[in-house]
Amino acid sequence: MVDLFLDRVLVENNWDQDELNTEREIIGIIENRVLMLFFASAECVKCQEFLPVLNDFFKKLKDPAYIEYPKLLALIYISLDQSEAQQERVLKELHKKVLFLAFEDPYRTELQAKFKVKDVPTVVVIRPDGSILSPNAVQDICRFGCDCFRNWQESAELIERSFMLNEEFENLNMRSATDPVRRLKYKTEDDKRKKRWWNLLGKGKDESQEEEEKDGTRNGKRKEGDKVTGRRR
Repeated sequence: MVDLFLDRVLVENNWDQDELNTEREIIGIIENRVLMLFFASAECVKCQEFLPVLNDFFKKLKDPAYIEYPKLLALIYISLDQSEAQQERVLKELHKKVLFLAFEDPYRTELQAKFKVKDVPTVVVIRPDGSILSPNAVQDICRFGCDCFRNWQESAELIERSFMLNEEFENLNMRSATDPVRRLKYKTEDDKRKKRWWNLLGKGKDESQEEEEKDGTRNGKRKEGDKVTGRRR
């Protein structure tokens, strides 16, 4: 997913419109996130109606008071406007943490073709691995609101890295918002690991039993030999 914007310039929708143009900056702001690509234009009536809904949706999901880990979501506005002034009109309505491509960047139309965007507004939702989670989530956002993101998190098996604990500390009580997802993600591996340990323990037990049986057999033979020797005497 990060590869989509490497060697590109993303601009932050803040007062200074800071440019992110290094590989480190791009990776730092969109890696390990659910990525939303918002295709729209200022002249589209449906886009104007959807803008407040999307803005409220994104605002809540970037608010630590509303959701525990807001950094797991990124939104990039892909303008299909006919002028830079129109693009600015849309950006004024959007959250300051939204990213966007500069109006003169032809990559905007390449992305439109890549994701087969024919109608606006369109919100393409992409997993951290680059696969498409939803080709257009506009209706889901309008209908389900922030519950969409929880479903996307689970589907993407998104992990808050600061809570990826070492296996030796399984008994710690620290839990993240994505803990149930993480436990599901690693359940298979945990089962395999436990199975291997049980097999090893079981094998050790069997070997011990075999050794005991062998020792018992040897002792039995020795006692029989002693008896035979005693008789001969």
